[in-house]
Amino acid sequence: MKRTTDPMLPVAEASAPANPEGERRRVLEGLTLVPTKIFFTKGVGSHRDELRSFELALKDAGIERLNLVHVSSIYPPQCKIISREEGSKLIAPGSIAFCVMARQASNEMRRLIASSIGCALPADKNTYGYLSEHHAYGQTDEFAGEFAEDMAASMLASTLGVEFDENANWDEKEQVFKISGEIVRTFNVTQSAVISAKGWTTVVAAGVFIF
Repeated sequence: MKRTTDPMLPVAEASAPANPEGERRRVLEGLTLVPTKIFFTKGVGSHRDELRSFELALKDAGIERLNLVHVSSIYPPQCKIISREEGSKLIAPGSIAFCVMARQASNEMRRLIASSIGCALPADKNTYGYLSEHHAYGQTDEFAGEFAEDMAASMLASTLGVEFDENANWDEKEQVFKISGEIVRTFNVTQSAVISAKGWTTVVAAGVFIF
């Protein structure tokens, strides 16, 4: 692919930087928004109004005071996982916070609902990983969590060129991913609930980024 350079610059100045790692860090820290930390959380809320049940679920998750912006599924390179407690100390009320969130709500009595975030991390910390969002009816914590974890791991494996059977169950895929040595860790954060007589119930699971 041809690169366009400033014609006013000498060729030597337009060439690759002498310190590529320093240039990479400058780009990550100065020219783009790349989170350096992430914390995971979950919550459930019930109320006669759907919006209030959502707000109570966010409160249970400890993120109700943030202006949340939903983003998609890339886990940034070298992003450190911190605890919910530590993350809460790094965010101020009213902050705009980017997050990957799964959300489900219903007012159907005794119905089971679930929301889950799956995460798959590559062995190479300089490579990005994947986050997945999953929400469903009639699924337990275990089933929804494994489904979300499977999605995240499968997306990462596909990106890394790891061959696997898409139709295999999660246990079989997990063994293939471990053997490949390309994926170092997978996990999920899941919240489920059975709808109560209070009206609406909302469940949320989220990964919140910090810069």
